[in-house]
Amino acid sequence: MPSSALTERPAAVPTAHPEAATLRRRTRVFALPEARWAAAATVLFLLALPLQLAGAPAWVWGSLYALAYAAGGWEPGRAGLQALREKTLDVDLLMIVAALGAAAIGQVMDGALLIVIFATSGALEALATARTADSVRGLLDLAPATATRIGADGAEETVPTADLAVGDTVLVRPGERIGTDGRVLDGASEVDQATITGEPFPVAKELGDEVFAGTLNGNGALRVRVERDASDSVIARIVQMVEEASETKAPTQLFIEKVEQRYSIGMVAATLAVFAVPLAFGAALTGSLLRAMTFMIVASPCAVVLATMPPLLSAIANAGRHGVLVKSAVVMERLGQVDAVALDKTGTLTEGTPRVTDVRPLLGSGLTEDELLRLAAAAEHPSEHPLARAVVDAARARRLALPVAEDFTSTPGVGVTATVDGRKIAVGAPARLLSGAEGAHTTVAAELEEGGRTAVLVVVDGVPAGVLGIADRLRPDAAATVASLTALTGAAPTLVTGDNSRAAARMAAEVGITDVRAGLLPPDKVAAVRELEGAGRKVLVVGDGVNDAPALAAAHTGLAMGRAGSDLALETADAVIVRDELGTVPTVVALSRRARRLVVHNLVIASVFISGLVVWDLAGTLPLPLGVLGHEGSTVIVGLNGLRLLRESAWVRARAEGRR
Repeated sequence: MPSSALTERPAAVPTAHPEAATLRRRTRVFALPEARWAAAATVLFLLALPLQLAGAPAWVWGSLYALAYAAGGWEPGRAGLQALREKTLDVDLLMIVAALGAAAIGQVMDGALLIVIFATSGALEALATARTADSVRGLLDLAPATATRIGADGAEETVPTADLAVGDTVLVRPGERIGTDGRVLDGASEVDQATITGEPFPVAKELGDEVFAGTLNGNGALRVRVERDASDSVIARIVQMVEEASETKAPTQLFIEKVEQRYSIGMVAATLAVFAVPLAFGAALTGSLLRAMTFMIVASPCAVVLATMPPLLSAIANAGRHGVLVKSAVVMERLGQVDAVALDKTGTLTEGTPRVTDVRPLLGSGLTEDELLRLAAAAEHPSEHPLARAVVDAARARRLALPVAEDFTSTPGVGVTATVDGRKIAVGAPARLLSGAEGAHTTVAAELEEGGRTAVLVVVDGVPAGVLGIADRLRPDAAATVASLTALTGAAPTLVTGDNSRAAARMAAEVGITDVRAGLLPPDKVAAVRELEGAGRKVLVVGDGVNDAPALAAAHTGLAMGRAGSDLALETADAVIVRDELGTVPTVVALSRRARRLVVHNLVIASVFISGLVVWDLAGTLPLPLGVLGHEGSTVIVGLNGLRLLRESAWVRARAEGRR
């Protein structure tokens, strides 16, 4: 495709709702072995039951019941025996023993019903776990399987995206999904990147702009240079980090598992007592054994064990879908405990990109704002300095045509000089370009600096012509985020920054922060965090740079801004905000608190069911099928209750709670 076709600016392309564009993998029920075995056991039970009730020969319905026992019980039985070899008493094994005990005393149908309900409960748990994983891994479906690679000779070749290497050039045609994280080399288009950045409208992309794998190209063609391997793309990192988090266990879960072993041993001892004591006082063998088997079933802590992890893992998956990577269940639980927040300034409260905020031509220069900015941008264009980039970007934003600069020179710490339209232009620090010279430019520069901005002097043919003010722009949602965090924690966040106190105080005043710690080196930030924790606070630190990494590590919980964050900060932090949406910080804290509340709810539900069924069995006569139904029903209720946090509405409610 010729370059001229690539560089033509296309019109905006209307796109569907982001959710409609998101392709999701969904595990089929019978793709899970647990579901297949549970279904087989259920079918065999449903065949045997009417035959037994109709008076068919015992060997007919007995054989079907035996097959139901085998189909539904072999897998948990094997897992229980393996655990027993490791000197661990597994609840699954106790359920199988209870079913076999029921069969031994002639309650074959009751034992088979226990097996069927237990197998069905296990299948539902496996399906819920698979669907949780589906909701995260489905992001991978956004990235196309193949891409069009352009060779050194210009030839096009369709290759798997996994085979793309850093430095390759790929062609993205109109309407295609982008297959790699990279940067635009040629062309212009509108790209729908809502699945990655959350932006509701397509974003203009042209030379030098970054694009992400899985985003949808509009009606312009793009040539993109690959900047990350497929395994290191934003989408792949989201999936990897959430899957790693799902393998961890929260402190509450670890405590429950520790108690579970002692509880299970005690439960076995209690079961033997429930069987032996009545028998010693002359009770019938069958009745005593049936009561003991029922007791062992209803007292099993299955629902308690399942109370913790589903809510936390569901919250992790939901946060991951919205661009917040929580690295472990431990972190998700700890996020809800924070009661103090420390925020970095540059790159966290601000966008981390210098921008021109003021264009001030001097009286007598004869220049308008656009003319002054045009000359300064033309002179700065060859420079790679961040402030130079800010000046050039400001000119482009005003759609100013930049003439070619000649005789360009750059002096570190001073500025640049160049010839533009036959005039000699110098752009740089006022104190160094015209050392010691006083005039109107010094007054304007001092005024800008007093307002927390960096002053840049523009000199035309040796005469000061104007001053530019450059500042790092506050994120649009910074003030709202600070207000939300204040409401959530009961105290306004603390600003910890290495910037000068004047700029820090000005920024803090804009967002509503009163506790400002400015001019801090990395050890000073750590000291500030420890001071807060010394007062009994659990501190959440939000930062992005290398200088924030020690504080992120020292805090109760650390969050890193992911898009421009340093590698060290991203590795050190407990969670990463991939889309750099500061407003997700209070949302994920509120989501963690909702998850913790659900854990408590689940523990209460499990405790009520277990205690109620145990009392019924000991004080009265609890039918075995009803005991089985109550036990397994409570387990299913607890599991499904935790999965509520997978829904989109859970994130919406957490966001609303975070904004109160």
